[in-house]
Amino acid sequence: MTEYIVIVALIAVAAIGVYQLFGATIRNQTAGIAMEVSGKNGTAAIAKAGGAATKAETAAKDTAKNSLSTYGDQATTGKQD
Repeated sequence: MTEYIVIVALIAVAAIGVYQLFGATIRNQTAGIAMEVSGKNGTAAIAKAGGAATKAETAAKDTAKNSLSTYGDQATTGKQD
């Protein structure tokens, strides 16, 4: 039983890490989905997700940021507008 608890905890930590790594894109997509499910228009949140994805793609292509020395830069790259 303990092994299963450890495995579930590791999966939860990994999911939290992935959610944080993708930053604003996932937050805006989640907001858009939640608004659509609740019956409201989620177009603005979905558009923000597209903008955040473009911003993340631009940052990924920046050769100055493609090293381990800038690994902790997710706070500014994935920041929500």
